[in-house]
Amino acid sequence: MTDGILGKLNEKLIATKEKWAREGRKPGKVRHGDGVRLPPGQHLVTNWPVLDLGIQPYIPEKEWNLSIDGLVDNPVKLGWDQFMELPQSSFVTDIHCVTTWSRYDNRWDGVSALDILDLVKPAAGATHIIQHCHDGYTTNVPLKVFAQPDVILAHSWEGDWLTREHGAPMRLVIPAKYFWKSSKWLKRIEFVDADRYGFWEDRGYHNEGDPWKEERFG
Repeated sequence: MTDGILGKLNEKLIATKEKWAREGRKPGKVRHGDGVRLPPGQHLVTNWPVLDLGIQPYIPEKEWNLSIDGLVDNPVKLGWDQFMELPQSSFVTDIHCVTTWSRYDNRWDGVSALDILDLVKPAAGATHIIQHCHDGYTTNVPLKVFAQPDVILAHSWEGDWLTREHGAPMRLVIPAKYFWKSSKWLKRIEFVDADRYGFWEDRGYHNEGDPWKEERFG
């Protein structure tokens, strides 16, 4: 498969975020949240900001596939038609970005992580998943986080197909974590028996990324 690539790795952006992580500070002015729905240090937006590494892959649906492997009893490689034939779900969730914005009531359509788990059947020793993406990005979450009932492999947002800049044709959405844990342009989900840092975790971001605990940087 040949991916179309828009842009190049944004070294300046990456260096700035690494500096934030070293200094343990939040970007922009301090905000306080509301203690109920808006986590501490966050502010609400109504748009959906675009954040990436400077690269936006283009993967046509006819060329797209998703490998789910590692410590599973039934590894699979799904093409687009196979993915769309899986049970479809729709969730409405809030999302929170480490750069301090939050957006309420996002409607996602796609395949529930619980249905993926039913399909591949993780082995007894599996403890974490590693997300691998077409732009070279990786990130990690515990299996118990991936298995939460509102996690979705989303192909649509607000009733429309995802756009390229937001991860089309499919991205992962993990509402309980800062949004860097929800990777775009996902091509592989690897089940492993030990934790392993991803792109931002290697560069000073907190390994857990819980917005309610403000786990922004390690």
